[in-house]
Amino acid sequence: MDAKTTTRLVMLGSAPAVAVYREHGLFKRWPIDHFAMRWPALRHMASALAQRQSFAVHAHMSTQGFWRDAALLAPALAARVPVLVQLHGGGYERFYDDCDPAARALIRMIFERAACVVVSCEALRAWIRGTARNAHVKTIPTPVSFEPLAKDPCRPNLVLFLGHLQADKGIFDLLEAVAALRHDVPEMRLVCAGHGNRIAVARYAERLGIAEAVKFTGWVGPSGKRALFESAAVLAAPAYDAALPVSLLEAMAAGVPVVASAVGGIPEVIVDGVTGVLIAPGDNASLARHLTRLLTDRAAGQRMGSAARDSLRLRFSPERALPMLEELYAGAGVHALPEQAPLPKFDLKEAA
Repeated sequence: MDAKTTTRLVMLGSAPAVAVYREHGLFKRWPIDHFAMRWPALRHMASALAQRQSFAVHAHMSTQGFWRDAALLAPALAARVPVLVQLHGGGYERFYDDCDPAARALIRMIFERAACVVVSCEALRAWIRGTARNAHVKTIPTPVSFEPLAKDPCRPNLVLFLGHLQADKGIFDLLEAVAALRHDVPEMRLVCAGHGNRIAVARYAERLGIAEAVKFTGWVGPSGKRALFESAAVLAAPAYDAALPVSLLEAMAAGVPVVASAVGGIPEVIVDGVTGVLIAPGDNASLARHLTRLLTDRAAGQRMGSAARDSLRLRFSPERALPMLEELYAGAGVHALPEQAPLPKFDLKEAA
């Protein structure tokens, strides 16, 4: 097709998946204008609408900044521009319940007017279908890159926490579990990577007598996470509310055994006792027991991490996930760039 008549795609926002999209050639195969910042995107879309240019929108959204992004999408939705809404993170049910009736109606309208709402797990898909009955919802796996594993399987007694430092992510439960297990593994350490209420977490660690065992790194980028995964003996994700955390998927892809709460979409990717360990939120005794076992029985942890990596590769590799997204692009009227090599087909036998 002539380049002048090719429908373009405006991608809004930033998410870990965007880096994987770029790394695996999505931006080379499709005419994508990516805007990490919202207001330049608004000016771009306003100009395109004024000039009657044809385009579609792929918006990355979360509960944080939801209304700002909704305002940004409003002109495109009103103009009947095809809009793909991809939801990231969790907390949508609580976010929706905390809204007044008018705000809930707006949320339902956004979901139902979107050409498609893209989610990462069936649990979130079921909630949207129950909330906005006319929404077109599709579950597409979050693509995860698979880096070569470190040659040295020997890891220190390091428990890793990746996420916001707040109570609903289970960080205070994790501190209590660490305090309990240090009797059996006195040399263990906990590394907390992420933003949040660091002062409150540090004070609670001090009250529990484990301040010297807890380290804070703040937010870490891709290279920092890779270094942490290479050092971690286990990832703890004891959240009370989650959809399907990318950090959990990244840890599994890196061969790190995971102990996680059985909430949201997490049970959809973890087979308890095989590709990870599932616990009930707030069950600190079980959390401590399973962390102790994985720290003291490294062979079991290595088997679990390897099984998790193999299982995830079959479902969450970019070669598996990106064609599903590209099918939505085509359905929204976007035309792939000419003379671009197609995405390599995924060989399930080779991956297994």
